[in-house]
Amino acid sequence: MFFTVDRYVLGMALTRILSATIEFTAALIMLKLNRVDRALEVNAILAGVGPTILIIVTAIGLAGLAGRAPLDKMLLIIIGIGLVLYGVRSL
Repeated sequence: MFFTVDRYVLGMALTRILSATIEFTAALIMLKLNRVDRALEVNAILAGVGPTILIIVTAIGLAGLAGRAPLDKMLLIIIGIGLVLYGVRSL
């Protein structure tokens, strides 16, 4: 019945729950404002949340893998995240 959760997995999950809460709250704010221009402003603020959460969750995951994963694999993950952020920013 009881199980232990890895602290890194717990940190990653809690960060994602926080992200979902922020997104859900923003959706409720959009509905409350009931204006397209204001909803777009709220959406613009959220544009910084997604990449920030991605970086935080990835950092927690990499910290959990430290010492267990080969350095070249960790570097590939970091480069991959960088490319995702670069690709999103270029749009």
